[in-house]
Amino acid sequence: MSALIEETIARTLEFLSLGGPVVTILLAVSVVSLTLIIMKVWQFLIARVGRHRTIEKALAHWTAGGHRIALNDLSSRRNGAARLVWQTMATVMNASPHDFEAISERLRVDAAAYLTRLRSGFRALDAIAQISPLIGLFGTVLGMIQAFRKLQEAGNSVDPSVLAGGIWVALLTTAVGLAVAMPTSLLLTWFESRVARESELLERAMTVVLNPAPIVQPGETQQDANRTGQRSMQAHAA
Repeated sequence: MSALIEETIARTLEFLSLGGPVVTILLAVSVVSLTLIIMKVWQFLIARVGRHRTIEKALAHWTAGGHRIALNDLSSRRNGAARLVWQTMATVMNASPHDFEAISERLRVDAAAYLTRLRSGFRALDAIAQISPLIGLFGTVLGMIQAFRKLQEAGNSVDPSVLAGGIWVALLTTAVGLAVAMPTSLLLTWFESRVARESELLERAMTVVLNPAPIVQPGETQQDANRTGQRSMQAHAA
């Protein structure tokens, strides 16, 4: 085991010596990127981001007039979005319709704060995804300058193998930069898509709860549906 560790360390040091300070910088950037990604994955798991089945079920019960059932569906959920929807439902049931505007503003602020916490770290990951290829390209340019300087110093006695070796070492930094940027960019896109779905769900849920619009059943008018919805709200409020 110790021999394997020593061999790994030796290869790592050799790789760093070939790439120079630029590769060292890119490896440090990759460690930062990996740390941020692990933190975001853990945060999303704790908040249960993307688990919307119970929320959709509760919204269906709420729309049908089963307000107590909807609250029970969400009461024991640890999902971050589910807690916000439950808070919205519980507040609406215990408030006067005249207070809905102020309640709506407060709840939307809470939802915005929750989404902001989910988006934390996105700018850093985006910066890493954009700057890593540029750092790698910068290292390649420096390597090519050095390789052609050696070519000039060699004069007529040019060894093609030396020139080729200098070029591939120079291109190594670009490869490392792309290796850091590509997975970071892909994972950032995945994180952003999950947060976008969470935002859409919260917006729809708060619209449904704060602006109830009774569904017209076959054989009844909108006025009949409104009266039915009002009776249902009064019954559940009581």
